[in-house]
Amino acid sequence: MIHSTAIVDSQASIASNVEIGPYSIIEGSVSIGEGTVVGPHVVISGPTTIGKNNRFYQFCSIGAAPQDKKYVDEPTTLVIGDNNTFRENVTVNRGTVQDRGETLIGNDNWIMAGVHIAHDCVVGNHAIFANASALAGHVIVNDWAILGGYTLVHQFCNIGEHSFCGMGSVINQDVPNFVTVSGNLAGPRGLNVEGLKRRGFDREQINLVKKAYRALYRTGYRLEEAIYEIDAMNDERDTLGTLVNFLKQSSRGIVR
Repeated sequence: MIHSTAIVDSQASIASNVEIGPYSIIEGSVSIGEGTVVGPHVVISGPTTIGKNNRFYQFCSIGAAPQDKKYVDEPTTLVIGDNNTFRENVTVNRGTVQDRGETLIGNDNWIMAGVHIAHDCVVGNHAIFANASALAGHVIVNDWAILGGYTLVHQFCNIGEHSFCGMGSVINQDVPNFVTVSGNLAGPRGLNVEGLKRRGFDREQINLVKKAYRALYRTGYRLEEAIYEIDAMNDERDTLGTLVNFLKQSSRGIVR
């Protein structure tokens, strides 16, 4: 399953059914789980741990040293879960000791061509990164978030669950759960209603999310007042619980 032109470091741990294509290089302490396919001309550097059934298309650079001038060869890591797709020319860097020391990518993410995920980023599950979107260091992208093509995210920003960032967005503050943003600089444009429908939110839940959006963006409330109102309107299913927690924990302020 390993092409004769591929180079695999003796430190690497490769499951028996992993495919490694022509001219790819696996260097250092790299672990690759069952069913993963590494295409041609891919470079994976360790320390990196990769789970099951991932797919890396040609010319990806995975687990390279962080693009941080403070980095001096500390043994930081990259951890990737299961069932992720990395299209052509994707770059993902390891962490830095100034933060968590680890870049983390969860499961079932769809990462399109030319995407960059910098050091110490945390990506949840089921996220979509369209072509050439880029995360600076220390960014968090939560479950089911979507980044449109050429979206740029400033360091330390937090992209909420089920949010949608339109094509070419420049994001320098946190994007709350459920919200659609776009522009340079990005501003709120409504809710990701279609995404919520696809993920099983019913009419009552969506109407509740709409009320929360109005409290956050249409009433003139200060953020603390909006959080109080949203918390008070939450239902027994805790539809708005993750939004309330997100807003309380925001350190950069939200797109508003």
